[in-house]
Amino acid sequence: MQQELATAIKKASQDLFSLNIEPELTRPEEQFGDYSTNLAMKLAAKTGQPPKAVAEKLVEKLSGQPNIAKAEAAGPGFINITLTDKALLKSLSTKPGQPLKGQVVVAEYSDPNPFKILHAGHIYTTVVGEAIAQLLEFAGATVHRVNFGGDVGLHVAKSMWAILQELGGEEPLKLQEIPKQERTKWLSARYIEGNAAYKDNPEAKTKITEYNKRIYQIQRDNDHASAFAQIYWTGRQWSYEAFDVFYARLGTKLEKYYPESEVADLGLETVRKHIGKIFEESDGAIVFKGEPYGLHTRVFINSEGLPTYEAKDVGLIIKKYQDYHFDRSVVVTDNEQQTYMAVVLKAIEQFLPELAAATTYIPHGKVKLLGGVKMSSRLGNIVPAHEVLDVTAAATKKAHGSEDEQVVLAAVKYAFLKQRIGGDIIYDPKESVSLEGNSGPYLQYAYVRALSILQKVESGEWRVERNSNLQPPTSNLESSERSLARKISEYPEVVEAAVNELMPHHVATYLYELAQNFNRFYEANRIIGDEREALRLKLVEAYANILKSGLGLLNIPVPEKM
Repeated sequence: MQQELATAIKKASQDLFSLNIEPELTRPEEQFGDYSTNLAMKLAAKTGQPPKAVAEKLVEKLSGQPNIAKAEAAGPGFINITLTDKALLKSLSTKPGQPLKGQVVVAEYSDPNPFKILHAGHIYTTVVGEAIAQLLEFAGATVHRVNFGGDVGLHVAKSMWAILQELGGEEPLKLQEIPKQERTKWLSARYIEGNAAYKDNPEAKTKITEYNKRIYQIQRDNDHASAFAQIYWTGRQWSYEAFDVFYARLGTKLEKYYPESEVADLGLETVRKHIGKIFEESDGAIVFKGEPYGLHTRVFINSEGLPTYEAKDVGLIIKKYQDYHFDRSVVVTDNEQQTYMAVVLKAIEQFLPELAAATTYIPHGKVKLLGGVKMSSRLGNIVPAHEVLDVTAAATKKAHGSEDEQVVLAAVKYAFLKQRIGGDIIYDPKESVSLEGNSGPYLQYAYVRALSILQKVESGEWRVERNSNLQPPTSNLESSERSLARKISEYPEVVEAAVNELMPHHVATYLYELAQNFNRFYEANRIIGDEREALRLKLVEAYANILKSGLGLLNIPVPEKM
């Protein structure tokens, strides 16, 4: 309906002023109408006429249009438009468009490192990344979900040093003594020990530097036979198995894990190829000077001749394009990497401008628990990912008497997604499981309640997906009916905004507002057995469908019973 209305307004402006300007439609407060446009002010700037006079001419032209019940000039030149009840009800069947149909998008998110523990921050970036991927798919794109993790580099060398200390040397068979359920915790402890040793123990630091080179050599030689290599590959595999379990629990399936070892040589080769023009030598290292672009200098190849994270990211973006020939690459990471990514993309822009232009970088904030404590896997003061879910499960049981996994996931995901991406998240498990506030379980319950109303019809045979034979009236909506219908009709526009901005919070906010609107409608109206039953059931059905669709976009489970 929004597009039909925009077309009518555009035609009116062409007929009156012979100007072809695309009108922008916004949603005013409900008492002012269904849509508003400032087109009159744009036309006034081009015609030299007063905005209010232009608005009044447009209002006169629009009055009497089949879908418009009322058009009014307001303020300095706004036009408020109220749809007919028939047009409003017709808009309930409008589905969000698919503007990205035919496009290929690579969505990179989560990015955990082998040999380090998954923490609450990984839940956040995974939940956000999956919601963005869902939005892109809903808009018609073919989406490839991937992550990028450091299976080579200093952090792995630190872990390997501590592992060898724990095992008493290069003894791969001793790894079999570690219980399966303890493996990720065991690896995480070794990383913390290795990191501390690198900082405080000069002898350990020398050894870790040596191990770092050995790990790169293992990759180049494809060494799986030496004792050192067996320990390394076993630790990496343990990490990947833990990732699989983690993603399965969150309802996310990544198509590919890109290890740094797979892109390191490509990045190294690419950077070396452009030394002298884009990159330059500095104290034995190879750097990109970002100062001419308002950025800072970063090292891409260190003095040991090894690729840094920067060079590996160069290799990654090239490898992703080789694998998928994407139209767009979306990368979701912690905002601590924001300035880092700016330098990497500026460097890539100098020799592959089309890939830099096709990359959308989305930085997000930290996850903190109540009290504002940050998490760091270097220091060990982290909250493991499973503990966030376990604590939420305990809060769910205390609040509702069960540890339903669907409710737990809804609580965590919605608590993260309802906030705009960018700022830090303070997570409160108790608040997240409430059925009375702005929470995921509240929206699940809202859907279940709507479904139960529909299931009372025809002895429970009604289903949301089924087409009803009831023929509701198409005009003379009561105020609460109209208010609910108006809110339902906003869904395609909300999804469009979320897709354009890659901001899932638009959907979360809308669903909560929609549920509140429905509550007011439900409290004020009888549905089954009322003379307006057919219309009201149509509204309930449309409402339930939108809740189910919107929760699906956020990758939140939609139960039929609670």
